[in-house]
Amino acid sequence: MMYDPLLRLGLSLMSPAGAAGRLSIVIFHRIFETTDAIFPGDPDRRRFDELCGWLAAWFRVLPLDEAVRRLAAGSLPERALCITFDDGYADNHDLALPVLQSHGLTATFFIATGYLDGGRMWNDTIVESIKACRADSLDLSALGLPGIGRCPLATAADRRQLVHRLLGAAKYLQQPERQAMADRVAERSGVELPDHLMMTSAQVRAMAAAGMQIGAHTVSHPILARLDDVAARREIEQGRGQLQDIVGSPVTLFAYPNGKPGTDYLPRDVDLVRSLGFEAAVSTSSGAARHRSALAHELPRFTPWDATRLRFGLRMAANLRTG
Repeated sequence: MMYDPLLRLGLSLMSPAGAAGRLSIVIFHRIFETTDAIFPGDPDRRRFDELCGWLAAWFRVLPLDEAVRRLAAGSLPERALCITFDDGYADNHDLALPVLQSHGLTATFFIATGYLDGGRMWNDTIVESIKACRADSLDLSALGLPGIGRCPLATAADRRQLVHRLLGAAKYLQQPERQAMADRVAERSGVELPDHLMMTSAQVRAMAAAGMQIGAHTVSHPILARLDDVAARREIEQGRGQLQDIVGSPVTLFAYPNGKPGTDYLPRDVDLVRSLGFEAAVSTSSGAARHRSALAHELPRFTPWDATRLRFGLRMAANLRTG
């Protein structure tokens, strides 16, 4: 911690107050109770508590809507930062919320409404199927995927590699094909899949009541770039409407599913989000937003996963140069 004053000074120089300010936005998805064998780089509760302590020590953490307005007005405080979560996992309520509250921090939670109250995302069907399979190998040759036949599951590394291969193969399929592939993997694995991974509507309301911000993330988390105009509008508009019914207040923030510009969403989708009256939208492009070049409906986000305090802080500082 002895280098914290120097790090804060460097962050202040790169992200000063006022019109020259830059807004950092960090992104999370899940917080695990303990380190997950499939995704060991994702934070567990202890690690998330550590990260929140670092962010609170180095940055001025703001609600996203306030930060967007102050960015546009050129009135950001120095070292401005926002915390966001995507998808709507139950651990956001059960694990992340208490940690955020213990540090006096706020965050924005972007929720895909089609999976609330017992739903399960297609990718989690694959992950949970491979994670819980009791066999030492799994024959997936019926999927017809190049290089995927009988797959070893003897070690955590085997399972992790298979999950990443399957997710990569399915990610950009059309939604019905993607779900069908996930269902076939589940059938072959022979496991009972969990139905409690995502938040309930009551948990979403509790998050909002606790002062967290709720943002839209479509209904079914599609690749918007693969949808026609009508379907894209329906996903965005219905997702927001369902959230507004749940929390009883306007939802003005949006996150593009997957979030890579040109690959996961198109300029059409940016125009659509703007025309529907969203105040701001976030992508998964790295970098920090600046006052003069800020595109409120394509704000960048970034989170380093460095293990040490110094390396994490230095990478956050490096990210301020991008954008």
